[in-house]
Amino acid sequence: MAESLKIAFYTDTYLPAVDGVVTSILNSKKELERRGHKVYIFTSGNNISKPIVEIEKNVFAVHGVRFKRYPQYRLALFPFITSIKLREIKPDIIHVHTPFMMGFSGLSMAKINKVPLVGTFHTFFTNRTVLADYGGVGKRGGRVMEKVAWPYARFFFNKCNAVIAPSETTKAVLSRNGISNTTVVPNGVDMKKFNPRVDGRRIRRMITTNRKDKIVLCVGRMSKEKRLDVVIRAAKLLKGKNIKFAFVGAGPAMQRYQRMALRYGLEETVKFMGFVKAEELPKYYAAADLFCTASTFETLGIVIIEALATGKPVVGADYLAIKELIKNGRNGEKFRPGDYRQCARKIEKVINNPAEYRETVSTAARYSTEKTTDMLLNVYKELVSAGVSDSSFL
Repeated sequence: MAESLKIAFYTDTYLPAVDGVVTSILNSKKELERRGHKVYIFTSGNNISKPIVEIEKNVFAVHGVRFKRYPQYRLALFPFITSIKLREIKPDIIHVHTPFMMGFSGLSMAKINKVPLVGTFHTFFTNRTVLADYGGVGKRGGRVMEKVAWPYARFFFNKCNAVIAPSETTKAVLSRNGISNTTVVPNGVDMKKFNPRVDGRRIRRMITTNRKDKIVLCVGRMSKEKRLDVVIRAAKLLKGKNIKFAFVGAGPAMQRYQRMALRYGLEETVKFMGFVKAEELPKYYAAADLFCTASTFETLGIVIIEALATGKPVVGADYLAIKELIKNGRNGEKFRPGDYRQCARKIEKVINNPAEYRETVSTAARYSTEKTTDMLLNVYKELVSAGVSDSSFL
C-alpha cells in the first residue's frame, strides 16, 4: 500500500453551498492534504458549460441543475461522466458523502474499478418531515417516502466496504435500520480557526450596542427541521431581559421565521444576520455569550462543536447526537425537544451562571481535525490493505 493515498470524494453538495457536509469535506480535505495525501472532489454544479469541468484544482463539477426544494443540493444530469477523470486519477479509495446522484455515481465507479468504497451517513434524509417538506409531497406522501427511504439507504450503504457514522447515536440508528459494517468517525473542527482567542467585538456591536445585553447565537440552515420556531418562542418569553438572539444562515424557511419574529414583536430582540462568509463565522461565535440549537435532525452537530471550541456553552435539544455532546452543568444545558419554555429557562440558567461551564473547549478538542483524520485514515488504510472482495451492484 502506498504511503500517500489518492482519495476521491463524491458529493451532491459543495461550495458555494455551505452546510455540515461541505464543512466536513473541506476540513477532511485540508488535513489529508497537509499530511501528503491527494484528495479529488467530484460534485455537481450549475452553469457548467461542459459535461464535466475542473472548477478548481482537483475539484471536478458535473453539469447539474439546482434542486429547488433543497437548494444546497444540485442534481447531476450526467454523473457517470466522472469515469473519464477517474481512469486518469486511479484512486486508492472512493468516499461517497451523499447517497444521491453523485453518490450513486461514486458507488458505481468503485464497483466497476474494484476500488474500496467508504460511505458517510451525514444527514437523516430518511426523516419523514424532511421528505414531506423538500419532496413536495405533503405529510401523507412523506410517510410513504419514508418507507422507501430506509430500504434505499440499506441498499446504498450496505454496498459500501465501510460505513461512517458521525456519532454513536447515528450508528445505533443505522444498526436498528439494517445498515451494518458501521464505524464512528466524527466530523472534525479546525481548533486553530475556532478558539477562545477570536475577537468578536466588532460583530457584537453589529448585534447590540447595549453593553448589558447578552447574545444567544444560532447558526445553521434556515429550514423547518432545524426547529428555529422553538428558539423564537423562547425569545418571546425572554423579551425585555437584555437578551438578544442572532440567527446566522440562510435557507428555504428564512422568511417564515422572519414573519414569526415580527408577529411576536421581536424586531429588537431577534436579528437575522443572513449568510456569513466562512472566515467571518468564528467572530460570530466569539461575539456570543452562548449558542442555542433546537434541531432534532443532527447526526453530530458540527456548529455545536465550533461553538464549544470558541469557549461558548451550548443550550440544545436533548435528542439524537446532541445529547452526546452536551453535558448539563459542564459545557451547557439540554432541554426537552420542542419545549420552548424549558429552552428559555435553560438559556437564563447559562447566562446567569457562565463560570459553571468550564468544559467547552476540552469537549471540542476531542473532535479536532487532527484526531478525526487519524480515525478516518485508519478506516482507509485498513480497506486498502484488505482489498475489495465485493464488486457487485446487487
